[in-house]
Amino acid sequence: MTAYALAQVHSAEMCPDIVEYLERIDDTLDAFGGRFVVHGGKFENPEGSWGPLGLILIEFPDYERALAWYDSPAYREILPLRTRHMVADVIIAEGVPAGYRGADALKEH
Repeated sequence: MTAYALAQVHSAEMCPDIVEYLERIDDTLDAFGGRFVVHGGKFENPEGSWGPLGLILIEFPDYERALAWYDSPAYREILPLRTRHMVADVIIAEGVPAGYRGADALKEH
């Protein structure tokens, strides 16, 4: 089942470290089948609150590969480049199977 790494970005300082992080992150994703689905861009916030810089959404073939990417030596090597200059909430979440309907959540309770 597809999985996602999602970041809600609160602030970011564009600097050489962030530039290097952005230049290197794609190479860390390739080995795990990761790809950007959303990376900033235009967004609306009709409910609640959200970081002013929007969101980043990376898709992976499955939950295990998403976790393995985040914990990989290649990603851990560049992670400080981002965390020193960006405030974000990051989660790894499993997607739902094809054909999933909202009421399917009732089966879990």
